[in-house]
Amino acid sequence: MAKNCFCGSLKSFTDCCEKIHNDILQAKTAEQLMRSRYSAFVKANGDYLMQSHHSSTRPIKDKKAIIDWAKSVSWIKLEVLETSNGQVDDTEGTVFFKAFYYENGKVNSIDEKSTFVKENNHWVYLGLAE
Repeated sequence: MAKNCFCGSLKSFTDCCEKIHNDILQAKTAEQLMRSRYSAFVKANGDYLMQSHHSSTRPIKDKKAIIDWAKSVSWIKLEVLETSNGQVDDTEGTVFFKAFYYENGKVNSIDEKSTFVKENNHWVYLGLAE
């Protein structure tokens, strides 16, 4: 039996984030897009991380460094703490999350409230929320 997706859903990776990695239009909510980005960090999928990042804030020149870092840590889990808007019919939303990882012998976390918007009719990561 397949294990649960990296993003913490009870679905398999194949039935969850991999579908979104293959077709970004499958992310119907900001939270789904954010979860798929976490799985992309776990998989060091730099192409998807760039695709799912808003064109105005996309860190193309940092892509290799982002991939290298994502590969250098051991990803533990994702916790979604709060979402605001970001539903199917919205054009923007925020997701507050904690992403836990193991690096240099200790557990660290990224605690971030992120803003997501629709660009070209699909959800993308814009940046840190105000």
